[in-house]
Amino acid sequence: MAQSATEIPVVGSKQTEKYASGNPDLTFPTNVPTGPPSFEDKYGERKYLKHRLAMAFRIFAKFGFAEGVAGRITLRDPVDPQSFWVNPFGLHFSLVTADDLILVNHDGKVVDGGKNRMLNYAAFAIHSEIHSARPDVACAAHSHSVYGRAFCATGRELDMLTQDSCVFYKDHALYDQFAGVVLASEEGKHIAKALGHRKAVLLGNHGLLTAGKTIEEVVAYFVLLDKCCEVQLAADASAAGSGKPLIKIGGKEAQNTWEALGHSASGYFMGLPLFQTVEAEFGERTFLGRGLEPL
Repeated sequence: MAQSATEIPVVGSKQTEKYASGNPDLTFPTNVPTGPPSFEDKYGERKYLKHRLAMAFRIFAKFGFAEGVAGRITLRDPVDPQSFWVNPFGLHFSLVTADDLILVNHDGKVVDGGKNRMLNYAAFAIHSEIHSARPDVACAAHSHSVYGRAFCATGRELDMLTQDSCVFYKDHALYDQFAGVVLASEEGKHIAKALGHRKAVLLGNHGLLTAGKTIEEVVAYFVLLDKCCEVQLAADASAAGSGKPLIKIGGKEAQNTWEALGHSASGYFMGLPLFQTVEAEFGERTFLGRGLEPL
């Protein structure tokens, strides 16, 4: 199994433009990993990514994103890109292993997986349409987090209130047409259209959804988005109590911050510490939590 660092393009240098806070290219050292390893053997890649996906569920559990049987994270299968891996219906996020995951094909049929091969059909109705509409999306996550649900009931997008909010500057959307549990592919198409090219969509009266090129960035974005929703709700309450308006970040400053933190490569790196926190559950500890170099 041959492995090498996958180079995910980052925002290029802006030598001709001045930034009040400095060049966004300086945010991360030039030698940080920008993506997962590449594999010549697609079955080896599948094994590696399934383990990463299992770890992603453990991370969601740590943050309290396991709400009954709701929620899922899907991974495009590297062997058959028209299919995706997902958690079996009814298994708690904190218990998921790679062997538990189920493989769902483009017809919504479970074709591989563990003993529990029950499929949450909403996972297929939504995520199959996202993976179909976005060939660049390898992973997508949705869960009924507390602050995500609360903010998704307000019918608006995030204000750019903090540096973290700017990760989603012009990079998240609102889908406010709640129609009930998503069990129709047509509704999934509507959600995929609302997401568009962005990394996240706020599903009105429902919850958050993030999507991206890597499992790590999708997990990082979901955790961060839920925290941004919490901050927004707290800030709104404070403003309502004090009668003073919130101070919002300007468009240029928000764009500069997005260029520093909002691209796929930075999302991958920001996700790695989260994976470090769950490695011990599998008896592992690796350099930067990438699952490659044991420590």
